[in-house]
Amino acid sequence: MNDLGLGRMKREWRTIEAMLVLHCRQLHGGRRGALCPGCEELRAYAERRLVLCPFGEDKPTCAHCKVHCYRPEMRERVRAMMRFAGPRMLLAHPYLALMHQLVDGRRPAPDKPARRAAAVQGDS
Repeated sequence: MNDLGLGRMKREWRTIEAMLVLHCRQLHGGRRGALCPGCEELRAYAERRLVLCPFGEDKPTCAHCKVHCYRPEMRERVRAMMRFAGPRMLLAHPYLALMHQLVDGRRPAPDKPARRAAAVQGDS
């Protein structure tokens, strides 16, 4: 399990949340800091996926990842949200936008992690 309050995971989570808030506020009329039920569902799903990401601090951006852990319909919803919010992030959250593009976007995607023997035995 990853800690979303530390390091790169914290910045990744802040970026996703900021994009969701921009998207919801402008397209769904959400109030500042509040998300509509559909966007709240997407936020909770994205948080869970990020917490469970097998790459942890070494994770690439999801677009470059070799392990697609999002369900196809949720992946498309995130893609649409990012297409809308991405360009607007430069004005609303320039630091997060630049870090996402320049640092995280260039991170090479590691190979799929091997299943750990301990994790497999623990599932039994």
